[in-house]
Amino acid sequence: MTIDQVAAAAGVSNATVSRAMAGRPVRADLAERVLAAAAELGYQPNRAAQAIASGTYQMIGVVVPDVQNPYFSGVLKRITRSAGGSGYRVLVADANDDPGEEFALARSLLPQVDGLVLVSPRMPDTDLRRLAEESGRMVLVNRGPSGVALPTITVDAFAATMKVCGLLVGLGHRDVVYLGGPPAAWQEQQRWRALQHAEAFGLGARRLAGGSTVEDGYRVAEEALATGASAIVAFNDLLAIGVVHRLLELGVDVPGRVSVTGADDIPFAACLRPSLTTTRSPRDELGDATWDALVAAMAGESPEPPALPEPELVVRDSTGPAPGGGRAG
Repeated sequence: MTIDQVAAAAGVSNATVSRAMAGRPVRADLAERVLAAAAELGYQPNRAAQAIASGTYQMIGVVVPDVQNPYFSGVLKRITRSAGGSGYRVLVADANDDPGEEFALARSLLPQVDGLVLVSPRMPDTDLRRLAEESGRMVLVNRGPSGVALPTITVDAFAATMKVCGLLVGLGHRDVVYLGGPPAAWQEQQRWRALQHAEAFGLGARRLAGGSTVEDGYRVAEEALATGASAIVAFNDLLAIGVVHRLLELGVDVPGRVSVTGADDIPFAACLRPSLTTTRSPRDELGDATWDALVAAMAGESPEPPALPEPELVVRDSTGPAPGGGRAG
């Protein structure tokens, strides 16, 4: 069935059929004839062609570093729900924690969507500026100041990590090892900055390359243990879960010998044995604020960044007093 046949049946032009089927202004009697003819003939319009003609797609794109990470999935689910309620579909792209692939994905999505969300983007500021020059219909999530004129919604990773540091100091820990995340991640930079600031109240920290997955945590657990630190602070919960798993295999008492903390409070954190001490990010508020900012960006507006709640400290069984009351820092 073609648009020509609908036009012939309704006694109108192809252009009138196209406008009526897209919901664009058409004289009421003509619109009725077109819709009746389309229904009788079983005609379905080509949505892609309509999008090209109108310049709108009712589609948004979301690029995430790792779609398997439950933290990103939680944010994505909230955005998807809001988008669906507004009549938009969501196209998700996984960058595999590769800044170059992330940039390429973002550029390829821009011509196909009405708006684009970059969640925890790893790409350098120069690439963000190139994207901003192509379109202002973008929102950055969990990315600090970059000199790019795009809306940015962030959770305070610095404050979250300072809460972890305060807990550990209160438990007598003075020497900790930090297992870092992806070097290009803004939250990684904020978490390490907090640990450096914690030296002011007696917490000494050294840094090891970690990663962002359970497998990464399992791999570096023995190296972290060999430092002699009484606590291990992991970049995220997945990394911490891998660490705890390997330590228990080695017969290491957690938290009797060494305490372990994560970040994000993914669903598995409470199910681990021992359950994981972590920080809980306001994912729902982050997702809602992201959608609101994207709607504004698509309308050409520049709203003020929202004030999101600070992450909460969630104390569970993987942290305890430092052996012997801690060492001198």
